[in-house]
Amino acid sequence: MMAPYTSRVLLVDDTAHNRYVLSRILTRAGMTVEECGTGQRALERVRELPDLVILDVKLPDMSGYQVCQRIKSDPFTASVPVLQISASFVSNESRAQALEGGADGYLTHPIDATVLVATVKSLLRLKQAEAISRESAQQWQSTVDALPEYLVLLDTENKVVRCNRAFVELSGKSFAEVIGSDGVAILKQVLGSAEFLTRTESSRYVAEHQRGANWFLVTVDAVVAEEHIGSIVVLANVTERKLAEESMRNAEKLAATGRLAQTIAHEINNPLEALTNLIYLATHTEQQTQVREYLQQATKELERVAKITKQVLLFHRETKTPVELDVQDMVQSVLALYFIQLEGKRIKVDFRKNSPYRIYGFPGELRQVLANLIGNAIDASPAQGKISIRIRRAEWNGGPGIVFTIHDEGPGIPPEIRSRVLEPFFTTKELKGTGLGLWLAKSIVLKHAGSLRFRSNSTAQRSGTCFRVFLPDGRAGDQRTIAETASPPGALPGALIERR
Repeated sequence: MMAPYTSRVLLVDDTAHNRYVLSRILTRAGMTVEECGTGQRALERVRELPDLVILDVKLPDMSGYQVCQRIKSDPFTASVPVLQISASFVSNESRAQALEGGADGYLTHPIDATVLVATVKSLLRLKQAEAISRESAQQWQSTVDALPEYLVLLDTENKVVRCNRAFVELSGKSFAEVIGSDGVAILKQVLGSAEFLTRTESSRYVAEHQRGANWFLVTVDAVVAEEHIGSIVVLANVTERKLAEESMRNAEKLAATGRLAQTIAHEINNPLEALTNLIYLATHTEQQTQVREYLQQATKELERVAKITKQVLLFHRETKTPVELDVQDMVQSVLALYFIQLEGKRIKVDFRKNSPYRIYGFPGELRQVLANLIGNAIDASPAQGKISIRIRRAEWNGGPGIVFTIHDEGPGIPPEIRSRVLEPFFTTKELKGTGLGLWLAKSIVLKHAGSLRFRSNSTAQRSGTCFRVFLPDGRAGDQRTIAETASPPGALPGALIERR
């Protein structure tokens, strides 16, 4: 069992009688007392870091005020509490001079034993509390310095209160330059924008920001005690993840291109065969009327080839900023590319075109979403089956937009794998699939600040799967919502309200 800790007190007084009396009082209170009679000797002994120094103001070689100031000005000894005592300097001005010089307490003779012990214990408790506080601060700093994320704590005026080593290195400044500086200016330098710090809402902010070749996931939380006292900002470098996701997107695009190649070959082959036959007939016919008729038919076949080529180009054409587009036209263009597969399985498509449903988005990416969902529905559908497609206006999380649903009459998704169908590299098509199609579709929908959900039934006679995609129209506010405030992976869907 460890012995209880005994506080060490350094008693500095040039009068032997005073040292004897004070030493006896403190020893009886359970403390260890070390004594010296000069200021110089006190400065030497204080470097042994006693728990407390009791310092007489009037010493033979220098004043107690000077000794106290030198103790407190030395970073090595500054944390040692100093209690100054005096029999000569008893005025309030003397007390004020001692306290302004760094003393933690001041007593005058005659000193009551009870008051002395209570004062010493109070100063020792204060020192212990300060030590615990310093240790906690050091532990906090050591912990956050070990984090790979960039962390900064801001006050209500967005001044930097604390930060970790990673954030200091990211800012390109020294620790002293960062603490107390303008957090908005530093984050604007790092991210290119810090508008999220001007928000009035106290809810969590999560968004991805691009700065040059780097991507950061930014999370901002309000720090609240009894009232709002600041905010904590965490930046996570997700560049490698974004590059990996881009690689997977490119892989899926290549796979999609391969799947479309067969469709395109079939689509173009038929009009080319007809065109060859018509040209042959035209060159072997002498009647001008008949030649003109053959050439007119050949022109129509060429228009079919041009239309197919245009649809393929539109499928892969991309823009750098969101543009206005009609979802119904996109669905029709994608269905045209799957005409051969639909005809081959004699699948009926129930799609009714109504008034235009326009939104803002990236057309190439959204066509890829539609192509993936329609292609999966065709693959899942039995011969002579039916695919139902609907587009309606709807609201999600208070924002207007459209909801696209596609339902097939296939065997349904087995319950044991439904939780995995949106994961990357998960596929039920064996070597025919990459396992990236639905994952990519979900990523693109989230990028557009929308949601992708599905329900499935594998019960006989009632089997089928329905995918539902919500896309905001992009008109409620500026178009930054599509690129900057998309829900992060794993975001929970809000309430979806459809308008008939």
